[in-house]
Amino acid sequence: MVSVTQYVNPSTQGPPRVRPTWLRAEFVDRTRERAAALNQLLLGSVVFVLGVLIAVGPFTGDLVLFFVGVVLIFVLTAAALVVPWNRLAFGWLALLPAMDIIAITLMQIAAPNSALGLLWIFPTTWLASGFGLLGLFAVIVANAGIISVLIAVSAQQVTYSELLLPLVLLAAAATSHLNARRSEAQRSLLAKQAQLLRRVLERTRRQEQEVTEVLDAVDFGVIRIAADGQVAVTNEAHGRLQQAIRTENDSTDDIPAFRDDGVTRLPGEELPFERALRGESFEEEVVWFGAEPGPRQALSITARRVTDPSGDDAGAVVVSRDITAELSALRARDELVASVSHELRTPLTSILGYLDLAIEDPELPERVRESLDIAERNAERLLKIVADILAASSSSSLSAELSLTPQNVDAGEIVRAAVDGQRPRAESRGITLDISGVETAPMWADPLRLRQVIDNLVANAIAYNRDNGSIFVGATTKGAWSWILVRDTGLGISEDDRARLFHRFYRAGGPRRTGTGLGLAITRDMVRAQGGEIGLHSSLGVGSTFVVKLPARAPDGGRTHES
Repeated sequence: MVSVTQYVNPSTQGPPRVRPTWLRAEFVDRTRERAAALNQLLLGSVVFVLGVLIAVGPFTGDLVLFFVGVVLIFVLTAAALVVPWNRLAFGWLALLPAMDIIAITLMQIAAPNSALGLLWIFPTTWLASGFGLLGLFAVIVANAGIISVLIAVSAQQVTYSELLLPLVLLAAAATSHLNARRSEAQRSLLAKQAQLLRRVLERTRRQEQEVTEVLDAVDFGVIRIAADGQVAVTNEAHGRLQQAIRTENDSTDDIPAFRDDGVTRLPGEELPFERALRGESFEEEVVWFGAEPGPRQALSITARRVTDPSGDDAGAVVVSRDITAELSALRARDELVASVSHELRTPLTSILGYLDLAIEDPELPERVRESLDIAERNAERLLKIVADILAASSSSSLSAELSLTPQNVDAGEIVRAAVDGQRPRAESRGITLDISGVETAPMWADPLRLRQVIDNLVANAIAYNRDNGSIFVGATTKGAWSWILVRDTGLGISEDDRARLFHRFYRAGGPRRTGTGLGLAITRDMVRAQGGEIGLHSSLGVGSTFVVKLPARAPDGGRTHES
């Protein structure tokens, strides 16, 4: 972390300002001082070597004037190393290459026929590259002066070869200027890119912090699994909720986990976390953790796969939510409803008995008999509702299994009888019942429960159909399974309603939202209790199709074999 120091700005009044450490003197950019020292040392080194060679060898020029130029170069080199050029105005630094040109000119005048003029390339390129267009203009002026000096010291007419040196110097200066401008543009671009990257990095860090704060604030666990199976991201709630899933030694075989019924033990390889690691996806899997009589926890766990931009698998996101309180509340509700229903069943049975006795009295007036018939029908309807509530509120989701007596039956006959019983209701609304698809379909089922299943499906098809609509009912068999189909031309069922249609006490929305919301839940329980399954296909404005699948024959050894 960058430290700060406090300082008082004397030009303003107020509290002390905070000054970053990198703005203090020892952190100030010293690029100009280093550039001056480097350029001047390079020229001074070359001049020093030339001075040594001339001192030990023959020299045909003006030795005093030559060494005046050499001494001037050394003085300028010392000045480049000592003077704090960063504290001076930028223009003062141009004195060094300008004085270098004068010193080299003295050396060239001292030995006109020598190649000492090549040393001009050092200050001219420095001026052109370090001082922009103004420096390049100074080089042009200096070249004009150099040409004048060459003409003045030349005893004869100036030739093209003598003019070549100023042209080369000008070309080198122009090249240095262009290279400097290109380098400056590149540095500016790199600086902008670095600034952009810093902003992106800062924004990314800020977003990461916000996401982390949000994840830690929610009450459901989130875990991100990478493609290689490593845990990439977790939140605090995950650590609390997933504690029952992973033990300290990562042993999954000893974890007390149970299926949604809270009784069936869940094998370690079927734990939601292990399934997610294997690449599976699932929605709202309910798992109970902990064995009775100790404390238990129910989690609803969802795993969804994640893909990268190329479409390859990039791991999964596992979301877990504690639903112990919800399930406990549902169980308490079922127990309460079952208790109340039991209390209602006894007086209703007694009422129906006395109504039957009263109706059978031959001396009863006809008008009173009609009123008692209405009361009896409503009492029977109320008793049926109480029976449905009892069946749906049982602690076992397969409560219908207690009263099942499966046997070999012809599903086609039961379907025809059920449709005939519902025909008056359908005809009152102009609805056509089509049983052309009913075939002989052997089925291993309880005939009473199967009739109840068909009655519920056909009654719903009539209730939620359009006036003058149609209902197609079919039955068929293939291999070890038989199917019953009920298709209507009604209002259809939305996607949200389809997800909860078989839940207890749930009633689908619409203009004909009636009933207790138990019929389809009980129907599904009856079908599953007999070893089958029920499916639904529906589209809004088109209609709905229910398909019931049941074994065609008695199971072998207590199990059915699917063909």
